[in-house]
Amino acid sequence: MSITYVDWGGHQVKLTWIEHLLPERDLITSVHAFCFHEGKLLMVNLNDRGWDFPGGHIEVDEAVEACLHREVFEEAYVQGTSHLLGAIEVNHEENPLWTEASPYPKVGYQVFYRMDVTDFMSFDAAYESTERTLIHPAEVSAYYKGWHTTYEVIMEAALRLENLSI
Repeated sequence: MSITYVDWGGHQVKLTWIEHLLPERDLITSVHAFCFHEGKLLMVNLNDRGWDFPGGHIEVDEAVEACLHREVFEEAYVQGTSHLLGAIEVNHEENPLWTEASPYPKVGYQVFYRMDVTDFMSFDAAYESTERTLIHPAEVSAYYKGWHTTYEVIMEAALRLENLSI
């Protein structure tokens, strides 16, 4: 478990990483993947956000892993095999700016997977990303604005999973 406090748009949020956790479906706000191909990390350049790892919001009645595969395909135009890493508990209990009208629950979860890319499709940029690239995992903080210790712990979990599967 890892705990980090971050400032998200003026909101102080407590992030707690819990490895191997798949929360109840109705508590999950988004699903994300650290996607790898031949030891490189896949990054996507998202409209309005810059470089990021693929992922997004879960739709009504959508299964968690189905959301992951849809988001990864829409943003990166790749497919692959996925392995659950765990979840970040996103806790606003210490955030004085949070209200019942806030778009996110007081306590929600972002689920993370490792995806091993098996297929690259033609990159059409038809959804919310403008490009994709493969980088060495150590370079991620140079690409991703807002990279913090919780993401570092998740990356370590993803890389450990690779080492176990070889």
